[in-house]
Amino acid sequence: MAKAKQPEPLLRTPEDQMGGVEQFKLESNGAVGNLHADLRDVSMDDVVEATEQIAKSHGIYLEYNRATTGKEKDWMYMIRISVPGGGGFDLRQWQVIDEVANKYTTNPDGATSIRLTTRQNIQFHWVKKKDIINLVQDVAHSGYFTLNGCGDNARNVMGCPLSKFSNVFDANALAHEFGAYFRLPAEAHIQIFEVDTSLISTPEKHFSYGKRLLNRKFKIGIGAVHQNENGDWYNDNCVEMRTNDVGIAPIIENGKVDHMMLYIGGGQGEKLGKPTMACLGKPLGVVHKDEVLKATDAIMTTHQEWGDRKNRHWARLKYVVQAQGVAWWQQQVKAAGVNLADPIENFHPGERCMHHGWAHQPSNDLWSYGAYIENGRLMDGHENGDLKSMVSGALETFEGVQALITPNQDLIFANIPADAKEDFVAKLESYGHGKRNGKAYSKLRVLSGACVGLPTCRLATADSERYEPTLIDQLEELGYGDTCESIGITGCERQCFRPATKSIGLLGQGPGRYSIKLGGSEDGSTQGQYISDGEKWYMAQVTDDVLPQVLGLIIDHYKENRKDEAEGMGAFHQRIGMKAMVEMFKANELTAPLMEKTRPAPYAPAEAADVLH
Repeated sequence: MAKAKQPEPLLRTPEDQMGGVEQFKLESNGAVGNLHADLRDVSMDDVVEATEQIAKSHGIYLEYNRATTGKEKDWMYMIRISVPGGGGFDLRQWQVIDEVANKYTTNPDGATSIRLTTRQNIQFHWVKKKDIINLVQDVAHSGYFTLNGCGDNARNVMGCPLSKFSNVFDANALAHEFGAYFRLPAEAHIQIFEVDTSLISTPEKHFSYGKRLLNRKFKIGIGAVHQNENGDWYNDNCVEMRTNDVGIAPIIENGKVDHMMLYIGGGQGEKLGKPTMACLGKPLGVVHKDEVLKATDAIMTTHQEWGDRKNRHWARLKYVVQAQGVAWWQQQVKAAGVNLADPIENFHPGERCMHHGWAHQPSNDLWSYGAYIENGRLMDGHENGDLKSMVSGALETFEGVQALITPNQDLIFANIPADAKEDFVAKLESYGHGKRNGKAYSKLRVLSGACVGLPTCRLATADSERYEPTLIDQLEELGYGDTCESIGITGCERQCFRPATKSIGLLGQGPGRYSIKLGGSEDGSTQGQYISDGEKWYMAQVTDDVLPQVLGLIIDHYKENRKDEAEGMGAFHQRIGMKAMVEMFKANELTAPLMEKTRPAPYAPAEAADVLH
């Protein structure tokens, strides 16, 4: 394999070598900075860099309309709400969210929308600077806040939303507990935005962020356990826990959950041109459920001290795990007073449960209905129907029903009586749900998805949310709609939709151009990689005019050569190896010309050998 430059994080970064963002945080006086004045200054549509960086911790991203050209940028903002465990939202709470979207998110076509995310957040796009303060104040009346929406702090804590109704383990409640504990101090948020003090406060027990906050973002995902119709227990990895800095899997024994399996050092974001990596978290150990918060605190505190504060592309926890090793991390957690046992060998955290359709709620004998929302976009007048009005309409019609956000950008409607199930589905269908342009959703469509991408994401180089529906349309026309595999698309290599844990991952490399990752598995057992033989990187920029045919070739090759129907595409690519795929592409009339243009193979960690063989 070609020698590539290794990540070189500057651990325990000396103060005189810390980067500029670290200075902004230090001078911000606890994430306050000059935000109070700067966000109210409407003489300029953007903000200075220091304010831009600190505002992220309050859920505010400075963006601009990428569809416009010229020297003057059309500045706008994306504002993200933290929603631990995906909620839930009763009618009153959702009406707050819906009205915020109506007031502040008008796009150039005059439409408003709500965007659900793969971290169970809510995002508002196309927000103007003059509306930021009012939006943040209004959102607080929902019981959820923009604090921790972005920035160098714990992000929204993920937890299986369906577990809210479990009699055995409630990951949703634990996500709320973690969310409150790792939330930034409320005082700064109140000071800047003048949020009603009766709505938010700092809990007595909370994480100590210190003057510089964290090195980088810190993500936590909590899995679940459910019982099937036969009474058998199974783990649910809908949160894709091993893609997080800390992943938490409940261990079911004799119908009870007393212990948790911890994973450490996952993360999907990369930066092209730098030796960075997307990787899955490694097994750290087992803790009692009463110590899982303490263990996570110990991990975050250790990273706070040891993580790189000079090179932001190496500042995530995964680079400290790679540099120091799992054994070292086990020592740090134990030194914090945590009783950490060895990890369970070959423990399986579960499949990526989509939670579509009906599910019984054991805690109250009611029912939940999982509604697929293509790419998490709730808006009216869309090819998929009037989905924005649908949510409020359903909650208004069926008293006591709640809405929760899944890690797959979908919605769960909970607390539906058994005798209302038929009427509930009919209500959703009356808004057009269940079809795109009058055609029923295919299996491939409901398993796939995309991040936001162009034109509202400042980092994106290609369309993702706008492209994914069209790509699936094309694949359906080619006869692949019944394929029980997934396609994940992101507008850049930051990989917000986690494409490399899907059967096929597409990463934007410029307008209408995408690289491909293969070998990922949604159960979190392997990480997808770029098409490479270890020396060269192939098909780094496949254009969208030929991409449907290339993906069709990949699907056909898999179906024709898999061991049996039980072997998923990810497992198939892991078994045959990427070099076999390279040879197949070189020999194929369609892809042979695409294989002629290559780049040096990007950096890949040692565990990538699972696929790159």
